[in-house]
Amino acid sequence: MELNQVKAVITGGVSGLGFAVAQHLVAQGAVVALFDVNDDKGAEAVAKLGSNAHFFRTDVSNEDMVVANLKAAQQAIGGLNVAVNCAGILGAGRVLGKDAPMPLKTFANTVMVNLVGSFNVAKGAADLMQHNTPGADGERGVIVNTASIAAFEGQIGQAAYSASKGGVVGMTLPMAREFSRFGVRVMTVAPGVFHTPMVDGMPENVYQSLCAQVPYPPRLGKPEEFAATVAFILQNRYLNGETIRVDGAVRLQPK
Repeated sequence: MELNQVKAVITGGVSGLGFAVAQHLVAQGAVVALFDVNDDKGAEAVAKLGSNAHFFRTDVSNEDMVVANLKAAQQAIGGLNVAVNCAGILGAGRVLGKDAPMPLKTFANTVMVNLVGSFNVAKGAADLMQHNTPGADGERGVIVNTASIAAFEGQIGQAAYSASKGGVVGMTLPMAREFSRFGVRVMTVAPGVFHTPMVDGMPENVYQSLCAQVPYPPRLGKPEEFAATVAFILQNRYLNGETIRVDGAVRLQPK
């Protein structure tokens, strides 16, 4: 798929990795719809990206809202052939905390946003993509999910987060197999520790400690490196049903 032909919905698209993807695609001539729950940041993002970007306030865990906004986005951007799931929350906390066990609602909410939200957008997008006119190799669309290396080496305090991201990895291949008859590919990117708003304000010693854990290059990932990986997936039709780690060879320690 040529990037200037991309009509993409990007969840979590107003900041962090999602916004980096939007910037990269728009710079190549794509048109994007940003799904997020932050209206102020949504307006700022659209102002920065220009006329090829649109914002839709969207709770990815709300089925009816996602269905309605996907259809509205499809109309606003002139089609829909790409969905990139970047919306997510950390859901950090020990299963057996200092004062009490983790409330079940904490675990459930993390899974609801990170896993159920990704599934919700993916299935809604695929439902629309299956009706697209096929391109080369019969391709009608691409879905890119975001997992995490915590899906494989979750640390203490990441039980909820790791479970949610492990689910994203787990659904990638069966979705890709099912959607193959429509010409819709499904891929997942598992980023390592990236410099996003979540690390802003982190104490300098903690930040440097994180950087030192990465074998090479010994730093946090740059959002534009994640965006370039997504772009590569969109352009290479033989990538399907797989999870790509982008992590500088880091392997998370227990804590």
